[in-house]
Amino acid sequence: MEKKNFAFDKTNFILLAISMAIVVIGFLLMVGPNSSDTVFEPDIFSARRIKVAPIVCLVGFVSMIYAVVRKPKDIE
Repeated sequence: MEKKNFAFDKTNFILLAISMAIVVIGFLLMVGPNSSDTVFEPDIFSARRIKVAPIVCLVGFVSMIYAVVRKPKDIE
């Protein structure tokens, strides 16, 4: 049987899975208590939710783009 050339190899799928996990971690970092009309929660303005989590998500999305664009070694 001849070997089929697929667009993705095992490394691409591993990188995609790691990237998706990073994005999920970023969204989980954004989760927290919310404010209502009667109660103000100052945690909505924490550095974790406003700065760290979006950067983690951005890193995950950029690495996902790399995982899709990466060319497998055996394709010529």
